Amino acid sequence: MKIQHIDLGSRPVLLAPMEDVTDASFRLICKEQGADMTYSEFVSCDALVRNIAATTRKLHICQGERPTAIQIYGRETEPMVEAARIVAEAKPDVLDINFGCPVKKVAGKGAGAGMLRDIPKMLEITRAVVKAVDIPVTVKTRLGWDANSKIITALAEQLQDCGIAALTVHGRTRSQMYTGNADWEEIARIKENPRFTIPLIGNGDICTPQQAADAFDRYGVDAVMIGRAAIGAPWIFRSVKSYLTTGTAEHPSTAEMFSLLRRQIRESIERIDPIRGILHIRRHLAVSPLFKGIPSFRATRVAMLQAATPEALDEIIDRIENEIIPQYQQIQER
Repeated sequence: MKIQHIDLGSRPVLLAPMEDVTDASFRLICKEQGADMTYSEFVSCDALVRNIAATTRKLHICQGERPTAIQIYGRETEPMVEAARIVAEAKPDVLDINFGCPVKKVAGKGAGAGMLRDIPKMLEITRAVVKAVDIPVTVKTRLGWDANSKIITALAEQLQDCGIAALTVHGRTRSQMYTGNADWEEIARIKENPRFTIPLIGNGDICTPQQAADAFDRYGVDAVMIGRAAIGAPWIFRSVKSYLTTGTAEHPSTAEMFSLLRRQIRESIERIDPIRGILHIRRHLAVSPLFKGIPSFRATRVAMLQAATPEALDEIIDRIENEIIPQYQQIQER
């Protein structure tokens, strides 16, 4: 699959943009684990235009993580165009427009998925951004605002006509947020339109290698995007890519997974500072499959998520890896 001149190979698997998750360190780890392309956190066009430091830092790209997309969102054309030009100067491989974020502070103000209630404005912004930069522009959106307005089949062609190079569709409406099941049948209908010719990337509920293969084989998408399933588990890309290539999912050892998790902790602390770095990484620790299924683990989980210093957190992680999990594995083997 190609996004203009960017060749992502056969059946590519992409890391979804996620706020407070897809920082440069995490993107690089996912790339090393097999992700074919990564996306930045959401970048507010208004904050970028105002040169807010926390926002401009999101434009940092490591050479090792390429190809990488920087994603922007906003609700007015001029700030989106100005932000797009600023992003282009950071030299990402792709500029992505967020028309899919469902959270109230974004969609409720008319940006993100809020644009699904103002299609003329969405198309105006898209045309203007495409015209403003000389790098590929893509769009990520949803099926529609709610169950009564699933407009994605017609909208996909309209967005293509604006000049975008690829389209990502999350198989839910804005009203669904992240509840229920993603509707991949609706995503597949886009490909049934012979006038739709740009790459289609499917997103939503890809949590296993088998689900990724099904998305390609059953629904005909050109690429799949993995979001929440990668949080606390960047090795999912390794498993998915090996399954798509060989038919067998390659899973890292427990030691390899702990090594990656420790690296995330260390780099989060180095990138920010000890206190905020630990706060940032808690989201990954809270949902990591490394800790699922361990009996009587609640007290340890609470202690891990409340650890206030790198030393305290490291001590708990050591105990989980070297004491708690081996004991659990011994019980399972009996």
